Amino acid sequence: MATVKHKIVVLSGKGGVGKSAFSAQLAFAFAAMDFQVGLLDIDICGPSIPKMLGLEGQEIHQSNIGWSPIYVESNLGVMSIGFMLPNPDEAVIWRGPRKNGLIKQFLKEVYWGELDFLVVDAPPGTLDEHISIVQFLQATGIDGAVTYSHNPTTGVPDRFFDTSGGGAAKMCTDMGVPFLGEVPLDPQLSKAAEEGR
Repeated sequence: MATVKHKIVVLSGKGGVGKSAFSAQLAFAFAAMDFQVGLLDIDICGPSIPKMLGLEGQEIHQSNIGWSPIYVESNLGVMSIGFMLPNPDEAVIWRGPRKNGLIKQFLKEVYWGELDFLVVDAPPGTLDEHISIVQFLQATGIDGAVTYSHNPTTGVPDRFFDTSGGGAAKMCTDMGVPFLGEVPLDPQLSKAAEEGR
């Protein structure tokens, strides 16, 4: 991890909110800005990044310097347990220590080379994987954690933000916190991800 400048963990308390899609988009955005980027999928029991990026069936290779990530772009490498499974639709049912061991192995044995950003796509919930990744990266420093949520039913319709633009920025101004940006919602995104496009 000494060759990785910035580490960002993407988390969510709930599954199916678009966290993996956001992780992939963030990694692609950094790569489009000519940064060297790694995308690490630590969702051991439900890895979706290989399918989402159209990389199913790819095999990782091991050399004397470590595991080589799969490169989707010349400056964007990807690592996931999904590359190691004989059947990507088969469930992985492991206990905490085994999952933690694989995460540690990913962090220590994947040879990323010099990276500007490592985006870590964590599984949903508050599991052993979350505690492990924070503990393992604590020594080298975590630069950011993005908690991703999508709540389509707040119960009070007038509490919804105006999706035509500016609602979140106004809320940040009202609360005196910096507005960092927005991610546009595209209904075609989930369909494309499911099809591996």
